Parts: sequence; C-alpha cells; structure tokens
Amino acid sequence: MTGPREPSSATSSDELSLVPSDFRATLSLLLVDDERTLRESCRSILTGLGYRVEVASRGDEAQKLLQRRGFDIVLTDLYMQEFTGLDVLQAALESRPDTIVIVMTGNPSVASNVEALREGAWDYLPKPFSATHLEIVVGRAAHAVMVAKESSRTGAEPTTGSADDDAPLGVSPLFARCLDLARKVAPTDASVFITGETGSGKEMIAQYIHRRSRRRARPLVAVNCAALPEGLLESEMFGHVKGSFTGAVRDKAGLLETANGGTLFLDELTEMPKSLQAKLLRVIQDGVVRRVGSNSTSSIVNVRFIAASNRDADQAVREGVLREDLYYRLRVVPISIPALRDRKEDVALLASHFLRTYWRQHRGGETRPPTLTDEALHALQAHSWPGNVRQLQNAIEHAVVLLEPGQSVRAADIPLDGLSTHGASARSVPDGPPADDVDVLKESYHVGRERVITQFERRYLTELVRAAEGNMSKAARLAGVDRTTLYRLMERHGLQRDAVVSPGPN
Repeated sequence: MTGPREPSSATSSDELSLVPSDFRATLSLLLVDDERTLRESCRSILTGLGYRVEVASRGDEAQKLLQRRGFDIVLTDLYMQEFTGLDVLQAALESRPDTIVIVMTGNPSVASNVEALREGAWDYLPKPFSATHLEIVVGRAAHAVMVAKESSRTGAEPTTGSADDDAPLGVSPLFARCLDLARKVAPTDASVFITGETGSGKEMIAQYIHRRSRRRARPLVAVNCAALPEGLLESEMFGHVKGSFTGAVRDKAGLLETANGGTLFLDELTEMPKSLQAKLLRVIQDGVVRRVGSNSTSSIVNVRFIAASNRDADQAVREGVLREDLYYRLRVVPISIPALRDRKEDVALLASHFLRTYWRQHRGGETRPPTLTDEALHALQAHSWPGNVRQLQNAIEHAVVLLEPGQSVRAADIPLDGLSTHGASARSVPDGPPADDVDVLKESYHVGRERVITQFERRYLTELVRAAEGNMSKAARLAGVDRTTLYRLMERHGLQRDAVVSPGPN
C-alpha cells in the first residue's frame, strides 16, 4: 500500500484545523505501523504540519516507548503481528489515561472498528486515506487536547457568565445528574448522544452544552432527521450544486457547512435513512463534505456532533435501523433525560417558570404575573405528563392566554383533559366516552366538536401506529400523510410511539 498523498496547495493547514501552529509544536505524537512506506509518509506529512512525531514499526516497540513516556496522540495500525493495535491502545491508556488513540485499519469490518471504539479508541482512520484526511483527523484530536489542557490550566469551565442563567430547570436528583454530565462534557469536543421521551428537553440540553462550549461563538445548527423525506434531508444536510435536481437553480451550502466551527444537532437520528447514515459517517471520519450532484469535495468542516433520539438506540442498532459504527462514534458521552413523571419535584418549578415567561411574552411586564393556586399545583403534580415538559409548557401558555389580570390560576384554567391522573400509567391512552353517550346539548357546538375530533384523532393515531408496528414511515403511508404531519399529530395528543405500540396495563 502506498502512503497518503500530499495535501493540495489549495488547502492550507489553517483552513483544516482550529489548532494554532505554535500549539501543534508542543504536542507529542506516536505513529505505529509495520508498513514502512505508509509510516514514513505519515511522519513526513505530520512533521510538515508542525507536530513532533516518533515512530514505531512494531507493537511491542511501541509498548516500550509508552512505558518510558506518555504521548498526547497515538496513531496505530489495528492489524499487526503478535502485538496488535488493540494492545497498543491498552498500553497507551495505561501509560496516560487521557491519551487520544486513533486506530488505522484497512479492514472494512464494522465489528473491528466498533470494538476499537468500545476499548477506548478516540477515532479510527480507514485505509487508504489521503493526506488531507490524515490532517483533519489528527487536527481534531489536537483540538481536543488543546481544549482539555486549557480547562486544566485555568481550572474553570468555558462559560460566558450567563450560560447557567437559562439552564434547563430542575431540582430532582435524576435531572441534576443529567445536567451535571452535560456541564462536564460541554468544554470538550466529545460527541454526545441524548436520549429521552418526546418533549423531555433533549434540544434544551444540546443548547446548554453548546452555550458552555468553546464553539459557542459559532452556530448551533439543528436538523430533525424525521421531519424531511430522504432526498430533501440529504440536500439540507450536505447542500447541492446547481442543476443536480429539479428546482436546484443555484448552488446551496448544506447545514454541515453552516455549522462549521460550531455544533450540529441531529434530532431523531434513528429516523435517518441508512444511505444518509453512511454519508454522514464519512463526514465524521474525514470532515469532507460533498454536495449533492458534485463530483468533487465541496468543503472541509470541523463540526461537533450532538445526536438525540426518543427511541432506544441500542434496540435500533439491533433492528438494523441505526448503523452500529455511527452510533458508537456519536455516543462518546451518552446522556439520558428522565421523563417528567419521574421528576415530580420539578413540576411546580417548571410551571411557575413558564407562567412568568408567557405572562411577560403575552401580557408584557406592566402587570405582575398571576400565581398558581394550591389546587392547580396539586392537579399538575398528579398528572403523568406523557408529553413531558413540552406538554406542561403548552398547558401553561394556554392558561396564560385566557387569564384575566389579577386572577389566580386554578386547576380548571389549565387544559388537563385527556391526560391520565393520580399516577396512572403514561402508556394508557384513554379514549373518553363515545359521542353517543354524551348529552350533546349540555355543551356548546364548538366544545362538542373539538371533543369529538380530539377523541377521533387519538384513537385513529393509536390504532394506526399499532397497525404499523411502530414504523412511522409505514404509518404515514397508511394514513396518506407525510411523516412530519404524523409526528405533529402524535405530539399534539401527547402520544409516544413506544407507549402506543406496547401499552401498559389498563
């Protein structure tokens, strides 16, 4: 195998790296590969970029070097005789736990790459690779080392001073642990995988992490992988060139390019088509973005990835919905957000906060916001909130819009109908009494009409998703609507796919 090609003159190291050249000169790199041509080519390229590089031709030779001293970054071939790349990985982490290890492999096996990530590898570099690809991967590793050293030296987290002023609210132990984990990972460049039920606040946690990161001056770009059909999602993420499809009247940069230097938030990642997952994985590996319809590299990006899903990601991997190698690249730090029903201590705090916020938004700051009566607080805390924080937020806004100045908020002012109370399972989906069992003349036309429509929609959605066995694309086809509309209807009624497919006991 020949060594990597030299970088083109059109691309400079300053364009590919967020790491200053003077810092690169302080870093120590160990390069381990039993193939002489590749080893020497890589050393030449990395030395030319300003790194201090030592090389080893065998794994046991690398082990002896690691026993004598630690390295900031180790690049090792995965498949070597006797002492393998995994052995080098273990020796490097034993020598210095904060060492960043990148494994190089010519084996396309997903299993071997995932095994390396599980064992503690920071990234892997598939052979053959270009000089640009090598520069990008090592540059990202160097940036991670720089961030960690700066944090250690200052002893302070990178915050603007106001990052905690609008932090997600919660005092419950479960949520406090979640927020503490987000606070710790924020200053790093580590990828984060956030899981939690619909409406539990996954995007708020992503925003919190970005605000406290060193990328906060650059944009946080969010993309909902479930909201767009495959062709449109590909164009939105990767961009396109003029004439690549009908309606492409000009070149357009994608969200990956927009997020360069910042953070890309991939919401509902498990809904991304497998073909796009493969293309995204390539960008994560080498930072190279190729727009739809282009035959050449469009741009090179340095992006931090935060992914989220309301599905069990491990199950999605087992079902073949989510690529295992992509999952392990993005779940360097997993964060699980508890459902609101599991953090009842936070309900009163959140309700009061939303009450003040929406009162200022809809009524201005001239009058004092109303207060929640004890009856209202009790009613709020008695509900299981299947729609989580988002549903509570909507309920409080509804009450604010209809309140008179000076009026206290009663339980009757908050739209709680249709939700299970007194600790009932959030998985139950009450249909309410059928229209024929109600004296329709005891309610106004509009109230009765809304009740019947709501009852029909909830029952229809429940049966639809069960018939599709939780496959939302199939459910959308059966209903004759697009997937975005289906998700919005589910959200409006506080329905969750997993809860509908596997309802709890009645």
